[in-house]
Amino acid sequence: MTVTKPTHKPVRPYFSSGPCAKPPGWDATKLQTESLGRSHRAKIGKSRLQLAIDLMRDVLQVPDTHRIGIVPGSDTGAIEMAMWTMLGAKPVTMMAWESFGEGWVTDVNKQLKLNATELNAPYGEIPDLASVDWTNDVVFTWNGTTSGARVPNGDWISDAREGLTFNDATSAVFAYDMPWDKLDVTTFSWQKVLGGEGAHGVIILGPRAVERLESYTPAWPLPKVFRLVSKGALAEGVFKGETINTPSMLAVEDVIFALEWAKSVGGLQGLMARSNANAAALGKIVEDRPWLGHLAKDAATRSTTSVCLTVDGADEAFIKKFAGLLEAEGAAYDIAGYRDAPAGLRIWCGATVDTADVEALGPWFDWAWAELKQ
Repeated sequence: MTVTKPTHKPVRPYFSSGPCAKPPGWDATKLQTESLGRSHRAKIGKSRLQLAIDLMRDVLQVPDTHRIGIVPGSDTGAIEMAMWTMLGAKPVTMMAWESFGEGWVTDVNKQLKLNATELNAPYGEIPDLASVDWTNDVVFTWNGTTSGARVPNGDWISDAREGLTFNDATSAVFAYDMPWDKLDVTTFSWQKVLGGEGAHGVIILGPRAVERLESYTPAWPLPKVFRLVSKGALAEGVFKGETINTPSMLAVEDVIFALEWAKSVGGLQGLMARSNANAAALGKIVEDRPWLGHLAKDAATRSTTSVCLTVDGADEAFIKKFAGLLEAEGAAYDIAGYRDAPAGLRIWCGATVDTADVEALGPWFDWAWAELKQ
């Protein structure tokens, strides 16, 4: 079958699941530059870091009971910091249904040697949430970036839990409504749903997490970049723009732009609506093509950000060629599935993507499919 090459391309063909598309209208010349070349300890540096924290609190609707800190090492640094500083006080349950969650399991069992209970599920599925033992600390990934599967909501988290919840939310925040009263520790990075630059992580601590930090000392040594406690008390400066190590002020200015854009489109509700519209547009493309499917078959636990697709009969080589054709045409960048996931496509549908660009993918998928099937 011959399919004519489409003429209409996505205006912004950026569909990578991290770093993700910049917000619409982004331009480097629009960033504030007064803080660049200045110390992050100077008044202007601390004020811009504090503004980033305040904007995150505003857009995410984080209550005043929770502290927000900017930390090194992206989401990986943030979740590792949380696990190394707080785990070990109670038994641990590790939940994993994709590669990043599996990485946290490895670190807890092989590095911290905590012999955690594991609740696993294959790519595209999630474990039985009803089986979680809430006398334990529980570490989970809200949205499986590499599997396209997510928890449906926070209802499964017990209000009477004895342990802490550790929520890796890097591809979930700004796209879902987070139940902050149920989340003791939440981590993410700017380069996912905000389209920010890499290397910086964010950690959000509820009161129970602060209590753990101030009352528990791990049995293992902690590197400087993980230390959130000083002389037995929480290092409050971390949550007021006094970062543990030197941040990139350019990255800070970049995320301030993204957060101000987020407010301009309606804040959290506006971001969620944009992401949902993008996922729905991609869902229509899948529905209309019998050779496409969702890796996460259950719509209730299917991601609306990192949407993972199956392609009939495709192996890794086929997907590489498929994605390569679209990249060469400037129609879609970085859409091959994650290297450890089943062979398939992965399309970022977060709020920084425009729905019209997602809709424009359909004819290009048809063309690439026909080209490779000839």
